[in-house]
Amino acid sequence: MLTWGERTYLMGILNVTPDSFSDGGQYFDLDLAVQQGKKLVAEGADILDIGGQSTRPGASIIPLEEELRRVIPVIQALATEVSVPISVDTTRAVVAAEAIAVGATWVNDVSGGTDDPELLPVVAQAGVTVVLMHRRGNPQTMQSLTDYGDLIGEIYEFLAQQRDKAQQLGIEKIVLDPGIGFAKNTEQNLILLRNLCRFRDLNCPLLVGPSRKSFIGQILHQPDPQQRVWGTAAASCAAIAQGVDILRVHDVAQIKQVVQVADALWRSHGVTS
Repeated sequence: MLTWGERTYLMGILNVTPDSFSDGGQYFDLDLAVQQGKKLVAEGADILDIGGQSTRPGASIIPLEEELRRVIPVIQALATEVSVPISVDTTRAVVAAEAIAVGATWVNDVSGGTDDPELLPVVAQAGVTVVLMHRRGNPQTMQSLTDYGDLIGEIYEFLAQQRDKAQQLGIEKIVLDPGIGFAKNTEQNLILLRNLCRFRDLNCPLLVGPSRKSFIGQILHQPDPQQRVWGTAAASCAAIAQGVDILRVHDVAQIKQVVQVADALWRSHGVTS
């Protein structure tokens, strides 16, 4: 049971894809994926997020059958091996439904419920948690859709709208994600990180996924995503200081230490209460 406001939770990323931007192909094998999932939990992940469709800029959309083939066996295997909630990272209702059937209790939709109109009804019927993220376009187009009149206001309006749609369907467990790195350029990502506290007015837990993102690479002049852990740590601190509830990360062991110190600095004095 996750209790919001007491501490920052970590969502460990497990990509069972050949083409994700920083770990594509590493856990494409079922046994390796299960081993990595158990390792992330041992390192301190409070939730596991398992995805078979890369959402990186330029990624190709895979057939439904391929996404099911990638994620369902991993979720099914890990559901009996770990005690933390398992999230399926998908925009497809069929994938969400089958993942829930084998043990997933979260659905993380990077389209915020807009790609597949049947996804939110599936979540509502199952009574599971949904993560609604802000994104424009799709992986092929999103990085050309960065022209905003009011960046924070437009993201806020989208999240409020999708939250309301979910609530009208009877969904009670809603997490909101402003979508760092999705249809935002480097400066916009920094503006977003500076203004995360604005989204607390939406009265839902907030999730942020800064892990190894390209804006960190641009700041650090670091082309290798796997060498961006301390840049991720800095972005994570900014998020925690503004009351973000969940960080979605690859490097759980390192960011766990960041969370413990940052929570002691900010949460213990009521800054984010």
